[in-house]
Amino acid sequence: MPIAGKYLFMVSMDVAPDKEDLFNEVYDEEHIPSLLKVPGVLSVTRLKTEPATLSIGGEQRPVTGEGLPTYTALYEIESPDVLASPEWGEAVELGRWPSEVRPHTTNRQHVLRKVL
Repeated sequence: MPIAGKYLFMVSMDVAPDKEDLFNEVYDEEHIPSLLKVPGVLSVTRLKTEPATLSIGGEQRPVTGEGLPTYTALYEIESPDVLASPEWGEAVELGRWPSEVRPHTTNRQHVLRKVL
């Protein structure tokens, strides 16, 4: 699928194993719908690390993502200004995310990338 926006905001994290079901439920049913209402947010895609084997240079190498966060969300946005907007600031504090989920996340990483 082609990327229509000019920027991708990537948010990655781990979550406590006993909170994983809650994490996924709140992310999908509350957090993403709230953020999709923010002007300038075009789409959101969630990803989870999976192990694989890569054939490269005549060898089979494991690809594990070891040390990297397990979950990543890709927010397709129109501008970096979206992230500093009052609407974004309000949306990230809605629902159960700030009180019931965020405290159980670790290894959080935030990166903004410009689409070339």
